[in-house]
Amino acid sequence: MTDGNTARYRGSFFYDLAKSAAIRLAVAQAAELRPHHVAAVAVTPGFLRSEAVLEPFGVTEDTWREGAARDPNFAHSETPAYLDRAVAALAADPRIMEKSGRALATWGLYREYGPLGDPL
Repeated sequence: MTDGNTARYRGSFFYDLAKSAAIRLAVAQAAELRPHHVAAVAVTPGFLRSEAVLEPFGVTEDTWREGAARDPNFAHSETPAYLDRAVAALAADPRIMEKSGRALATWGLYREYGPLGDPL
């Protein structure tokens, strides 16, 4: 799992290094594993509504919509389960080898696979 699917700087050297490394691992593993028909991808969620995000907003998974009153962008956050569904959709994709070596975002997977369950 990474943070974003571009080469943009992520605001902290070590955080950027770790998240960029996940993308490079997908690229390198895809090259190494392709002859064995094994795919490797990096996946990034959107605005992830994890416990670390819920806590500063003073909300829980059940009351998370109240966080949108403080930050309208919070209304577009997604549960970690949405990321899980995206990974499951990738695992079931018979054409996964075409995606091997790429960094994929949940919002792009939604466009390709259709609704992955309620992201909210």
